[in-house]
Amino acid sequence: MKSIYLLSACLILLFVAQSTPSTTKVNRARTVDISNYTYSLSFNRTTKTVFGEATVTFKPLADGLAKLELDARAIKFSSVLDAKSGKTLKYSYDSKTIAVELPKALDVSEEFAVKFKYSAVPKKGIYFVPALMRSGKEVRSAQIWTQGEAEETRYWLPSYDFPDDKATTEQFITVPDGETAIGNGRLIESKLNRNKTRTFHYKTDFEHSIYLTSFVIGKYLKVSDTYGDVPLGYYVYPGQEALAKKAFAKTKDMMRVFEEVTEIKYPFNKYDQIIAARFPFGGMENITATTLADTEIQAAGTPFGQGNVDDLVAHELAHSWFGNMVTCRNWAELWLNESFASYMEAVYRERSKGRSDYLRKINEDANMYFSYSSVSELARHGLFNTTADPENDETMFDPVTYNKGSAILHTLREEIGDEAFWSGVRSYLKANAFKNVETGDLKKAFEISSGRDLGWFFDQWMYRTGHPEIGVEQTFDKETGEFALEFVQTAAKSDKPLNLYVLPLEILVRTSQKTFREKIVLKERSQRITIQTVLKPERVEIDPEHKIPLKDLNMPPLEEPES
Repeated sequence: MKSIYLLSACLILLFVAQSTPSTTKVNRARTVDISNYTYSLSFNRTTKTVFGEATVTFKPLADGLAKLELDARAIKFSSVLDAKSGKTLKYSYDSKTIAVELPKALDVSEEFAVKFKYSAVPKKGIYFVPALMRSGKEVRSAQIWTQGEAEETRYWLPSYDFPDDKATTEQFITVPDGETAIGNGRLIESKLNRNKTRTFHYKTDFEHSIYLTSFVIGKYLKVSDTYGDVPLGYYVYPGQEALAKKAFAKTKDMMRVFEEVTEIKYPFNKYDQIIAARFPFGGMENITATTLADTEIQAAGTPFGQGNVDDLVAHELAHSWFGNMVTCRNWAELWLNESFASYMEAVYRERSKGRSDYLRKINEDANMYFSYSSVSELARHGLFNTTADPENDETMFDPVTYNKGSAILHTLREEIGDEAFWSGVRSYLKANAFKNVETGDLKKAFEISSGRDLGWFFDQWMYRTGHPEIGVEQTFDKETGEFALEFVQTAAKSDKPLNLYVLPLEILVRTSQKTFREKIVLKERSQRITIQTVLKPERVEIDPEHKIPLKDLNMPPLEEPES
């Protein structure tokens, strides 16, 4: 996930309303299954140049593959070779895609590897940050770090830069001695070279989408810990050991909670958290090595900031299950990563602080979405987002994908019950471990766990734009003692013509002598409910337990009819 909620500000972005859901427009044609990327990188910081060698190993998805096509933005290639024989391969390149001619047409059983040697001055993907100096003293070293999501890895690594292919990675990152490079997977070796540089060698033993590959380079202090047999690394600037302990103290407890609710052990072999300067988002869940904005983490320990830091740390950790182990198939399905990670923030609050704090977080998410939704008529798309454009982050990373989705998952849990909800989550994760998923996979899991057809729920909450808007008129007839509520569903600005919602609602009515609880399922444009209260109600609550926080109720004060 890119974590979009910064402590200092939440960016409100404008979006275009989505069209009818269709997977044909959001998936990408794929001709190969890439099994591994192995790359070696070094840098010229003055010119912001990356020097790379990368070997891409793959098999065709169909017989007769004669050409390998990979994404590569503004990369300067010096050689393209058959990695096994060392022979030069012909290729064409248009500054966006490199097409390599293979020595012979390959069938699905044949593995092949192409080795690239290249350089690049990336406009995206790799970012060079100068040292922070004060009074001629370095207070924070220069840094180099990556940001891959959505499709920025292609600016420095020839790759199939789309989430629906997963591969292992092996990294050799060379930096000046005295600096640290933190990468993905196991640290195999840290080797001092003769030219006073050091090469860090990392390797993943599990496949992952390429947008999750990463590294961070700089002068760091590492605070080590363990959770069971999982090594934990908290990387902060020298002298900030106390900050690391404050910011990341709850990581182990979060792991415990997430393992309990998912019934799946933390799925990888390490977990590092690294702060980075000028990082434009709260955090990014790079595989086994989360990158976090230093400005966010430095708020740890303050009365206001600690809670936000805890939410951020929980969100990024939750992606280990939702996003990294089980990954959206395309960018329209990004909500499957982000809504769940946002919801797991609330789940951790529930387990650590109680139900009231859980509900507080869910209502915060709903209010964040409502605030966002009110800024523009164009600020709408469904959770399944056909307007997602990987060239423009503003079409993808927003309060619909994060906060609205979190509140909807809460509503689904309330609708089908705790047992069915968590059973569905567990079966969804287990069935799709280290695979790519679509909304239909989640729907199937919940329908099996609940024994119910949930088409109506997914249609109105996952695919539709906007939210229900309901006018409520309340009247009390003192002659008959009858209290009435008239519900009218109205069309939201983004939802014309009117699409009716199915809304199971509880109504609580209190008089001076008695409390009444009634249930109604709103599914018509206009519905009426009456209660023989005898006395005029003193308080009326609709959905008192906040099961459906994403509803806009307009309920004027109670009036009695004139006698």
